[in-house]
Amino acid sequence: MNRPSIKGQRLVALFLLGFLLFNYPLLTLFVGPAHVWGIPLLYIYVFAVWAALIGLMALVVEKRGD
Repeated sequence: MNRPSIKGQRLVALFLLGFLLFNYPLLTLFVGPAHVWGIPLLYIYVFAVWAALIGLMALVVEKRGD
């Protein structure tokens, strides 16, 4: 029987983190009249979380020692 790899477990954890960060209750915290440099705060949050998740996935996939 094959043991699940740590890389796969980390990718599943990142998926769950992304699911939570893009879920409705958390997104509503950033809806409102607030703007940063003329950009709505919700847009900044969505793209920052998206970029962070992509960066973390790249680190997990490229890391050796699995």
